[in-house]
Amino acid sequence: MTQNNLHLSGAKGYGQAGASHTRRVFKGFNPASGSPHEDIDDNNYTLRQRGRMLTMSSPIATSAVKTNRTNTIGLGLKLNPRPDRAVLGLTSEQAKEWERGVKAEFRMWAEHKQRCDITGINDFYMMQQLCFYSWLASGDVFVVRKEGETLNCPYTLKLHVIEADRCSTPSDGLAYAIGITEGKNTDNGNCIYDGVEVNKDGGVVAYWFRNTYPYQITYEKTDWVRIEAYGEKTGLPNVMHIMNTERPEQYRGVTYLAPIIEPLLQLKRYTEAEIMAAVIQSFFSVFIKSDAPAGVGGMPYNEVGNGQEDDDQVSYDPNEYEMGSGNINVMNPGESIEMAEPKRPNNGFENFFKAMCKQIGAALEIPAELLIKEFTASYSASRAALLEAWKAFKMYRSWFTSSFCKPVYEIWLSEAIARGRVNAPGFFSDPLIREAWIGSEWIGPSQGQLDPVKEVNAEILSIQNGLTTHEAAAAKINGSDWDTNIDQLEMEFRKIDELEDRLSQMAMMEEEDDSDSEKEL
Repeated sequence: MTQNNLHLSGAKGYGQAGASHTRRVFKGFNPASGSPHEDIDDNNYTLRQRGRMLTMSSPIATSAVKTNRTNTIGLGLKLNPRPDRAVLGLTSEQAKEWERGVKAEFRMWAEHKQRCDITGINDFYMMQQLCFYSWLASGDVFVVRKEGETLNCPYTLKLHVIEADRCSTPSDGLAYAIGITEGKNTDNGNCIYDGVEVNKDGGVVAYWFRNTYPYQITYEKTDWVRIEAYGEKTGLPNVMHIMNTERPEQYRGVTYLAPIIEPLLQLKRYTEAEIMAAVIQSFFSVFIKSDAPAGVGGMPYNEVGNGQEDDDQVSYDPNEYEMGSGNINVMNPGESIEMAEPKRPNNGFENFFKAMCKQIGAALEIPAELLIKEFTASYSASRAALLEAWKAFKMYRSWFTSSFCKPVYEIWLSEAIARGRVNAPGFFSDPLIREAWIGSEWIGPSQGQLDPVKEVNAEILSIQNGLTTHEAAAAKINGSDWDTNIDQLEMEFRKIDELEDRLSQMAMMEEEDDSDSEKEL
């Protein structure tokens, strides 16, 4: 083969490696990939249903989803307002005073179900749990901004959490049934990708929500409502779409379990088979050979009733053999039985199960120790595993706060300032000032400590050497707020000092009384 022919054959670079069409190992391995819409949207309904079912039925899938939710969200991410003092020209004392006031106002709204949730079911922190769990299981979730009056609440902001299934492209039932998820907005010519309307530049401009679920059995006619992505006058989001993209120009999310659906299903089936084999092995059955005639007068050992001969449930058929706990079965003359020996428990099951969990955990960024809640390794190994997991938890937390918590806070703060509940000069007139006021941090669960003494001492050394702050250390160690801790400690120390003063005064009075008594004597 000439040099030119070799070049034309593609047998160079990756053409001799992963892109080869001639190597035997790649025979039949010719995956086809299309646009994000083709690859994701057209398959998303199936992925979503399978992800949900595994979340409900597979212990490992359930553990993966709930472990993520517990460590990322926990009891809910708590607001820490962080205005930019340099831009706003505030002293530290002024900033702290403003933060305390905002926290109190936000708690008044966030901690009451009827005030923040349009359905009145969840408070703001429970909505965080619901949204994150829904994203993990379904791939994405939507939160629509609404308004409504609530007794004894000055705020009208309410949130409506909508499941992924209800965001879809308007179509007839046949189009959806055959998997068509793309459409057009006939009013403006915009494309609609599985319920997400985008303009010619690819920017999201609106969402389409149906009033029913796909394949829901209902007499209600299915209709769609179009909601603008952002308010025309305020620029604030009307819809918060919570999803994590994995490809450019991707408009719908994919279930967290998508890459490992097949191994999860197979591991579930294998586990169920082992359980069934162990159950069968535990059965104790007796088989009796008899020359007695079958039927009435025979031996009713196969009975399942109350033991009376005239009971309708008594079986005299010797062919009705049953396996069960303590069953006795009658056999015909000349018949025999040979029992298989399943040899359970299977000695290789646990090792195989753990090996599969390691692969599943690696794909989900959850160490196997955390996935199955088994910490039998050394302190160093367990700590390394937890630290690796927490890299993912922190990343998810940062993404979630940007997608949900911070937009909600900006919407709420805008209303609080507009109603005069919070003072923020320049908020509506200068975009830079606005950004300075809406700064925030969201504190969630800490990673905990395997050895509290070692890890607390390490944080103390880090503070002393300027490597971290008291505030950051408090959040890391137990997820608390350092300012709140200091305020509480100040109050406690003051009470202790007052108590010590009272005790000292009482002791002095007792000494004086004793002295007076001695003088009288």
